[in-house]
Amino acid sequence: EGIFWDFKENKVSDTLLAFYGFNHELLPTVVDTFSEQGYVTATMANKIGIKADIPVSYRAGDQPNNAFSLNVMEPGEIAATAGTSGVVYAISDKKEYDPLFRVNTFLHVNNTLQNPRLGILMNLNSTGILNSWMRNQLLGEEISYDQMNEIASQAPSGSDGLLVFPFGNGAERILQNKNPGASFHNLNFNIHNRSHMLRAMQEGIVFALNYGVEIMKGIGLDIKVVKAGRANMFLSNVFQQTFADVSGAGVELYNTDGSEGAARGAGLGIKYYKNRAEAFAKLLLIKEIQPKPNDPLLEAYSKWKEKLATLLD
Repeated sequence: EGIFWDFKENKVSDTLLAFYGFNHELLPTVVDTFSEQGYVTATMANKIGIKADIPVSYRAGDQPNNAFSLNVMEPGEIAATAGTSGVVYAISDKKEYDPLFRVNTFLHVNNTLQNPRLGILMNLNSTGILNSWMRNQLLGEEISYDQMNEIASQAPSGSDGLLVFPFGNGAERILQNKNPGASFHNLNFNIHNRSHMLRAMQEGIVFALNYGVEIMKGIGLDIKVVKAGRANMFLSNVFQQTFADVSGAGVELYNTDGSEGAARGAGLGIKYYKNRAEAFAKLLLIKEIQPKPNDPLLEAYSKWKEKLATLLD
């Protein structure tokens, strides 16, 4: 998280520390992700109401941890989430990166010198906030998210030409830090209703995610199956199928979340589990979605990309 790692040399960057005048002693010792690397102090134990001296045996950023919670650990495996942010996170054994920095490269939780494991991440800031904005500003809080998903399913795939650009929450990395704002396009008062608006919103988020996926494919990643927790926008059947149809990848939904992943990681760190297979023995696949031919949706995505190019020009 400190961005001090030298990926080529596999160590903290001496050049970076020297440039900023930082003493190497300011940084902690580099230890394995799954290991006892500290203990809860008495002061902190009193503050949060747990026992002192509990070992800290796992650490990870939110998206590497989300991928771990889905047992996404090997090259070619991909994790996704569509909550506050929309994220696709793919594992590679090669030091791949985007020269334009539209996607980010991380060390994954199981990276070793002998078996490199890197996570390539694309992020969309305006996922959950667009969904909640549509509910709060246009529908009212009496409409639940489940009801929104049902209403969205009443519109046809491709939303009869209505396009949504979900970029209303600041600059986006996949757009090279440009901020075109959120917008609806091709709105026709004689055709479109709230079902079209809700479906176009979900399709627009998927289009933006797939725009990032295409960047990832461009640097050599192969995306065939995407794993996600059955939560947030992946609760929507429309969102699930749209994601599969646009990306061309199968989608697998699991009964897990990041908190379960962190608990499993901590268990591995203190050797409560013998191995990863035991840790994930009860991880259940609850639904599979396969891509289907969908010309109206793919045509909408093509037009979406054409319009995006003009918005960014």
